[in-house]
Amino acid sequence: MRFFVGSKKYGMLFLVLFMCLSCANGFCGERYETKEPIGMAVEFMDHAAAAYVALDKGWFQRAGLHFSSYKNYVTGMALASALARGDIQVAYICLIPAMNAYANAGVPLKVVAGTHRYGYGLVVNPEKIQRVKDLEKPGIRIGCGRDGTPTDVLLHKTMENFGLDQARILKRVQRMPPPTQLLAIKMGRLDAAFAPEQWASMAEDFSFEMLLTAQEVWPGMQGSVLIVKKGLLQKHPGKVRALVKVTRKATAWVNQHPKETARILSRRMSIEGEKLIGKGNMIPKLTMTPRTLEKSMKRLEYRNTIDPDSVQEMIDYVVKLGYIKKGFKAEGILDLRFVK
Repeated sequence: MRFFVGSKKYGMLFLVLFMCLSCANGFCGERYETKEPIGMAVEFMDHAAAAYVALDKGWFQRAGLHFSSYKNYVTGMALASALARGDIQVAYICLIPAMNAYANAGVPLKVVAGTHRYGYGLVVNPEKIQRVKDLEKPGIRIGCGRDGTPTDVLLHKTMENFGLDQARILKRVQRMPPPTQLLAIKMGRLDAAFAPEQWASMAEDFSFEMLLTAQEVWPGMQGSVLIVKKGLLQKHPGKVRALVKVTRKATAWVNQHPKETARILSRRMSIEGEKLIGKGNMIPKLTMTPRTLEKSMKRLEYRNTIDPDSVQEMIDYVVKLGYIKKGFKAEGILDLRFVK
């Protein structure tokens, strides 16, 4: 002890060394220790790349965050339904299902960060469809998520932007979750599909082509977000701050290391996919290769900041479609203090 106190030079060296070791994992001053674990859920898509990476590298645990449960959901709508239960306090979920849970089911949640923009697309059989207008052709079979899903909203936005005959198209839309769409494409039972990533990019492995991306249909479209229950935010704001910090660190890492991220996603999602097979989720045994996942990731814009105006635009449009009973201000669902 006398060695450090008696020498300013060595005392300062020790202090710098201590600070470096404390901050080596990127969480200096942000560690949040609690004995109370939380339940977390993610969508089974590369939309949640930051969450998968943070879990794989142990960053949540290093930040003092511990989970009582960790669940994968095939669609955002399934996750939104599960949010009504008390065992999920944190979720990486598409914004539109989160809005539905908030407005229609009264789930007390807050969006505390974004995870990506875009992440949806229209894939087609190029032998039957060369332009968007071809969706109106008789006999064209179109796959899409259920009413009120992000892909359904994108379908409506596409019909509106390109002046398509809605009555002619909607009567031929087959509602099914993304994995089932992919299986139908593989079996030759669909000619087009509005699908989220990574499923849209996986369809290209079966000779489909990307005709439209969300970037082209809806510039600035917010894809997925990090949400927390209001109770968690009120009782443990430090825990939410740590969650956001880990998410930001992981998002930056995803953008800097896409190839390694794709390998992590391929490995972890293959494991989770095996768990979901046969549980009523219609998950076919399909290989998610690093090559396809890396291609898919390029169609997303991984970022944590959110434009409230773009969120309000989405709220107003979903209200217009009748999927939300009553409109609300974006500020009611947003709490972005930790990403500013």
